[in-house]
Amino acid sequence: MTKSNKGMTYKDAGVDIEAGNRLVKSIAPLVKATYRPEVLADIGGFGALFSLRSENYRDPVLVSSTDGVGTKLKLAFLMDKHDTIGIDLVAMVVNDIIVQGAEPLFFLDYLATSRLDVERATEIIAGIAGGCKEAGCSLIGGESAEMPGFYQGSEYELAGFAVGVVDKSELIDGSEITVGDRIIGLSSSGLHSNGYSLARRVLLEESSYSLDEKLPELELSLGEELLRPTRIYVRTILNLQRDFRLKGVAHITGGGLQENIVRVVPDRCQVRIDLRSWPRLPIFDLIARQGKVAEKEMLTTFNCGIGMVLIVTAEEVEDILERLNGLGEQAYLIGEIGKLEPGDESILFVEPERVE
Repeated sequence: MTKSNKGMTYKDAGVDIEAGNRLVKSIAPLVKATYRPEVLADIGGFGALFSLRSENYRDPVLVSSTDGVGTKLKLAFLMDKHDTIGIDLVAMVVNDIIVQGAEPLFFLDYLATSRLDVERATEIIAGIAGGCKEAGCSLIGGESAEMPGFYQGSEYELAGFAVGVVDKSELIDGSEITVGDRIIGLSSSGLHSNGYSLARRVLLEESSYSLDEKLPELELSLGEELLRPTRIYVRTILNLQRDFRLKGVAHITGGGLQENIVRVVPDRCQVRIDLRSWPRLPIFDLIARQGKVAEKEMLTTFNCGIGMVLIVTAEEVEDILERLNGLGEQAYLIGEIGKLEPGDESILFVEPERVE
């Protein structure tokens, strides 16, 4: 047997540079469709260029955030459905920026896998581009990495980073929140991108459900319900910010309702939430019932149907709710700010009767 004189190549080691080049060509139209006028260069450079146009701001403050999708990716792998997971990625980042009152300007993504599947990667990035268009920001750069031996099979990891801007005088930081202010909740689409380790354990490992099963309480199959993309609230909050005084905004993400609202409220205040004031989506009742998950655990793990919270003055609450209704939002007056007395919990829930 003759030994080949041909040396090893990067492709032999599992990294296909040509696949990366094909991906760039495949996604170029998707990326360009997200460009704002401030974008100064096409994809392909070593760094992305974006003009701040500081003349549009009196005292600009840049607001940044980075995040991933977590174990919701496991559902995408199991269902071999990758066209919406990119929306989740964008939502988790830009929703954290808009709570400061900042308009997201641009987004960058990172996709790592064992072997680059150009068709699948294009699906993923199409979702990212769609999320960016919905948020009004530009997808100006990213990175794809083949890491054979590090990731298994066709699994991949996603991360995203975004920058937004707001005038310093328009920053929403919660410092003006006071006793008597009202709390408005904006509905979520479902689990969004948090609590999936518990949801998978309850619904897929400890129960006999399958992802393609159509349960009577759900509109979609279980898998489709669990893959509903995270809602992006950017345009809604920017709309409100033009005409109303938003004293505090909280993205209900990891830590659920229990931990996220108190992050934006001064120490002297108590958050009081009436859990009966909005309809809880069936997926949450299903998880609670099947897993015998305690109410406090639900409130600390999931958004329980509220994806974003606004804290506003009592004088403006009705007008804001009317505006939200006109914008197509499902919005609810869910509570108020009280005085925090010594020994009180920082958040107080009025609990509904437990679903049996």
